[in-house]
Amino acid sequence: MTAEDRAEDFEQLVDLIAGTEDIKEFLDGLTGFSAAMMSGAIGVHIECAVTLRRRKRTATIGGSSERAITLDRIEQAMGEGPCVDALDSGVPKVLEDAASDPRWPDYSEALLAAGIASALGVPMELGEESAAVLNFFAAEPGVFTRKAIDDAVLFVAMSSKALRLAVRIAAADQRGDDLRTAMESRTVIDLACGMIMAQNRCSHDEAFEILRRASSDRNRKLRDVAQEIVDRMAGQPHTKPAHFED
Repeated sequence: MTAEDRAEDFEQLVDLIAGTEDIKEFLDGLTGFSAAMMSGAIGVHIECAVTLRRRKRTATIGGSSERAITLDRIEQAMGEGPCVDALDSGVPKVLEDAASDPRWPDYSEALLAAGIASALGVPMELGEESAAVLNFFAAEPGVFTRKAIDDAVLFVAMSSKALRLAVRIAAADQRGDDLRTAMESRTVIDLACGMIMAQNRCSHDEAFEILRRASSDRNRKLRDVAQEIVDRMAGQPHTKPAHFED
């Protein structure tokens, strides 16, 4: 993989982030792109999945296909294999031939039954609290050569940067969504309090207490009760009319 190839790959990864709506969509795109990249480099069909470990919990969170996700989950269920070892050690691990490699006998048997003869796990750097690994699968043995592994490591290093960027973007979007939701809730509550104040000729604190009691008595969220008041005053019908008195 030349420097020009790496620059082109990273540009495509950035485009992938820009064109996706959420992390799951990005990861599915990332694994699809990774599978295509490795397939082109090796010359055989490659499947790819991504596994995330966070706070000691491990899960398959994306794949180039449903089959790739299923293959990856076999390893998670068994707790052994190159992916698990790559996560633990922080270095790539390869299963060159499931029919002869003695390290993970149960896992190798399950892979062979699924039509897979070789696998490669390459860890991704995400930070102190999280770790991830890209897992590659091939039906043929011996396809993950030293050169193929080196190419995968270079690509995964770029993917790690792209994934960290995607996570930060998603976190910022979530914070923005949370802030917008909180502001909308606050606005509705303030409007409802203003209407209660006008009806009962009371202070804002007294109006808020009336609203809080109604929320508690009805076992409903404060915002939902406030929205009902605002809608009712605006003339929108409700199945249960609201009555608020001091």
